[in-house]
Amino acid sequence: MLPAAPPGGASSYTSTAVSARVSVPPNDHVLLALPPTAASASVLRSLRSEGVSVSPVSDGIGVLDAVRTRDPALVVLDVDLPGPDQAAVLAALQAEAPNVPVIAVTPRERRIGLLGQLRGDRDDFLVRPFAVDELAARIRLRLRLGPAMENTVLRHGELVVDTEFGDVTVDGRPVALSPTEYALLMALLATPGEVVAPDRLSREVWSEPASPNLVQVYISYLRRKIGAERIRTVRGEGYVLEA
Repeated sequence: MLPAAPPGGASSYTSTAVSARVSVPPNDHVLLALPPTAASASVLRSLRSEGVSVSPVSDGIGVLDAVRTRDPALVVLDVDLPGPDQAAVLAALQAEAPNVPVIAVTPRERRIGLLGQLRGDRDDFLVRPFAVDELAARIRLRLRLGPAMENTVLRHGELVVDTEFGDVTVDGRPVALSPTEYALLMALLATPGEVVAPDRLSREVWSEPASPNLVQVYISYLRRKIGAERIRTVRGEGYVLEA
């Protein structure tokens, strides 16, 4: 059983503006199960402003009822939600909707206890405090991968991405990427060795027309972190992720 939540811990979200727009199909409805706080309301507004189909739930009983009636594509579940023990709610949710992925929100001190409950092929977790753009990136990635994802580790040469935890390593060393940089890397990694046009990267990463200059700027950021030689520019066509 997970330990009791610290007083006020569930309100520690960072309600910053979403910097990486969420690109999800319009029918992919997200159930946002967060405590009824001003910070939670800000997260809800930010996601909706980015075009995410999302509905709020503020207690554990409501989560299970909403899963039965709304058929969500994904559930964001805070382990400090009011109501029944959330370890039991999570277990019931996984049993009743086995194909629905869950992003569990947890304070850092409860992370270890939570990991044993998560399904490595479907679920994810996010440690509080977090920025809204980080949650947006996790939502986008989890919906893109789908519920039946089997291999959570992607490799391309010495570049390794653990999509379960969002970890990236290059030549065995860890690399810290922003949500936008991570989304850009995943877009390139979808077709490694092939040219990816800037307008395609624009659609997949920003979900709206982005200037070629903006794409180029983030390509340069990514090159600095994973190695300039790993992203080749094909003049007039786009970018290639090299091994």
